[in-house]
Amino acid sequence: MSSLLESEGIVLHEGYHEEPMHDKPDLVIIGNALSRGNPAVEYVLNQKLNYTSGPRWLGENYLRGREVIAVAGTHGKTTTSSMIAWILEVAGLNPGFLIGGIPLDFNVSARQGSETGSGCFVVESDEYDTAFFDKRSKFVHYRPQVVTLNNLEYDHADIFPDLAAIETQFHHLIRTIPGNGTIISNAADTNLERVLARGCWSKLQRFSFDDEHDWQVEMLKADGSELRISHQREELGVLHWNHYGRHNAMNAITAIAAAVAVGVPAATAIEALASFSGVRRRMELILKTTLEGADVHVYDDFAHHPTAIRLTLEGLRRKVGNARILVALEPRSNTMRAGVHADELGPALLAADYVWLKTGDDIDWDPQIALAPLEGRCKIVTRANDMLEQIQTRLKPGDHIVFMSNGGFEAAPGRLAEFLRSKGSEAG
Repeated sequence: MSSLLESEGIVLHEGYHEEPMHDKPDLVIIGNALSRGNPAVEYVLNQKLNYTSGPRWLGENYLRGREVIAVAGTHGKTTTSSMIAWILEVAGLNPGFLIGGIPLDFNVSARQGSETGSGCFVVESDEYDTAFFDKRSKFVHYRPQVVTLNNLEYDHADIFPDLAAIETQFHHLIRTIPGNGTIISNAADTNLERVLARGCWSKLQRFSFDDEHDWQVEMLKADGSELRISHQREELGVLHWNHYGRHNAMNAITAIAAAVAVGVPAATAIEALASFSGVRRRMELILKTTLEGADVHVYDDFAHHPTAIRLTLEGLRRKVGNARILVALEPRSNTMRAGVHADELGPALLAADYVWLKTGDDIDWDPQIALAPLEGRCKIVTRANDMLEQIQTRLKPGDHIVFMSNGGFEAAPGRLAEFLRSKGSEAG
């Protein structure tokens, strides 16, 4: 990020202190990582400087007047946002976007796009709080014309006391959608259905694997690499692509529905997803190399919740069949470290043949108990170096190794990839 800012001529000050604001800036945008007691925040308040939050600034100064497509939900936001942006790009709409990851088709996480014509802007819409002075979820500031509700589970235990509190924030989002706007919601998610039951004033479309709803996706192949797309029981086309899993099938139908809602023909949307490259650190294949005549694959995945872990590994299992899947997992989110989902972690990893769990002093639960469902197919480590040495020892030709962390993981995926490059011949 620092190099990106500098390339745009923006002066970067490391750390949070008052000196950069001595020249009295016109506006200070305060991120939600800062709170009272921070010296920069205290200076802003004491000097009565004009300040706002990032989401509010974005909504009032950048999104106003544009055709905003907001992608919300516990899982799949980054991938679905990237899919929608790519569909709009292929359709010639030159969309703007702000995404919490890097779509491989664009190689940037944000761009302005065209403000004329459709003026479409895709924004990944997080339910995390806005700022220390505004505890509403960030997405209430975006005022979208189209919103997708992928799913809803309990997360962000550092912010929300329970699921009901998150549901309230999602309903605040629904209250901001205009009557001629469109809500595209996962019909299979009972939590979302409960939110919608509180009141809905916009056009509502539901998607699922069933033919009882507006949009349907059917997995023609068990791994999800071939999907039949239908709308109101009418087949619109078949998607052949390089992605897999039930979760990506649902992401695909969501993205297609959102694109159609802003005027893209369904056939164009399906054709666009056939060339969708994916997202960096979302089951990103960072190395494919040959060892002793068999391919070894290394993936980097931004894992943060047991449901996402389970769906990702189940999808990979359907794709690779009986090949071995080795998983290296680092619980990094506040919710995971607090142990809120500890009981779900072991079952989420059952599709793996062996698991390494890297823990630290900030883990508030017993990893041995959490991984008991794996029946010994696991190892608890505290150092990434130890984990990498053990993976290198256990590794066999034909293996698939998945690194799962929403942190840096001490660069472990790249370090293993470099080791394997020295041992095998890299494949295309």
